[in-house]
Amino acid sequence: MMKKYAAIFLVIISASCRTAQPSQTSALSAASFGHNGAAWAALWQQRSGEYRALCFQAYRLAKLELDAVLQQPSSLPRAIVTDIDETVLDNSAYSAMQSGFHNGYTKDTWFAWTSRADADSIPGAVSFLKYAASKGVEVFYVTNRMEQERIATRKNLERWVFPYADDQHLILQTDKSAKGPRRESIARTHNIVMLLGDNLGDFADVFDKRTSNDRQRAVDSLQQTFGSRFIVLPNAMYGDWESALRQYNNGLTQQQKDSLYRASLKDYPAEKVPKKLVM
Repeated sequence: MMKKYAAIFLVIISASCRTAQPSQTSALSAASFGHNGAAWAALWQQRSGEYRALCFQAYRLAKLELDAVLQQPSSLPRAIVTDIDETVLDNSAYSAMQSGFHNGYTKDTWFAWTSRADADSIPGAVSFLKYAASKGVEVFYVTNRMEQERIATRKNLERWVFPYADDQHLILQTDKSAKGPRRESIARTHNIVMLLGDNLGDFADVFDKRTSNDRQRAVDSLQQTFGSRFIVLPNAMYGDWESALRQYNNGLTQQQKDSLYRASLKDYPAEKVPKKLVM
């Protein structure tokens, strides 16, 4: 009998060892989701109904607000200014790929991704912008993608039949990432009735290069604008919220970043946890 149990034990151990081996076909399989924020955020964006619901909610609210704005007269042609990444195009596949190698954003890997013109559309984005176009509202895509990404970006927008997917309405980054000057240029000829984005810098200069606390205070001061003129899309994968935690320093090691992130996180002393819950 003991020999029988020993044999079963060995079979279980052997199977466990085999299943624990990382796949050779995907770097992502080696990533620990429990300790890989980018992979976890990408998974949420791709698979959660809650993410889709938030996007549909944002664009439904945008339609309601646009209908109200259209009741008012305008001396200039109306326009919507929208960001691209994580606002109308979904780049979670890129974040998932990079997380498999435990790497963050790099220009080379990002350019390789955008050149594929393979990003999915954000739920609700196409139908809303088509609706806006049908009401005579022009759409300007103000993005921090670079000039070398223009053709592929336009192709990706055309793939999903986004309106105004042309060079005149595709406003890319030149020498600076701040979007204020580009918004101002559009405002000279158009009445910007709404801005869409996933990052606060998509809406106003007051959020650019500010500390986390300053960004939150600016949000509080403009709270009446969110949900009306400013429509925010969810993005837990990346953004200036993370850059602000490291004071926009791109030269930090991953260990230095981790230390800053941990120091910014609120928790409470473990001794306050009821003893019966402590493992």
